[in-house]
Amino acid sequence: QGLELEETDPKAAIAAYERAAKADPENVAAWINWGRLLHEQGRTRDAERIYRRALEQSGNDAVLLFNLGVLLEDLGNAIEALEIYKLAIEEDPNLADCHYNLARLYESLGKLQHAIRHLGQYRRLTLSS
Repeated sequence: QGLELEETDPKAAIAAYERAAKADPENVAAWINWGRLLHEQGRTRDAERIYRRALEQSGNDAVLLFNLGVLLEDLGNAIEALEIYKLAIEEDPNLADCHYNLARLYESLGKLQHAIRHLGQYRRLTLSS
């Protein structure tokens, strides 16, 4: 239901994802979509709260961690975002966008060796798909 409502009624979609997550706390997709919609609406603190609750309820998931990392970057917390991205890569080493974001962050921190390694991995993953 949430997916059907996202384009036409984001508030109703958020409510649908909230109901789904509460009905089944291990439904990672519901948590991810709930947090993503909140983030897209600029409700960053609410989105962060949802992502962190999702981690408590359903455990580590690469996409969930990646989305939290993006949110943390948007909140200006690059160091924590870096750590979260590294956790996402542990969950799914083939998450190309996560390697790209790690490369950007490492470059901004002056850690060029790390940046080059992740950029190379990003390129390998995107060329093979």
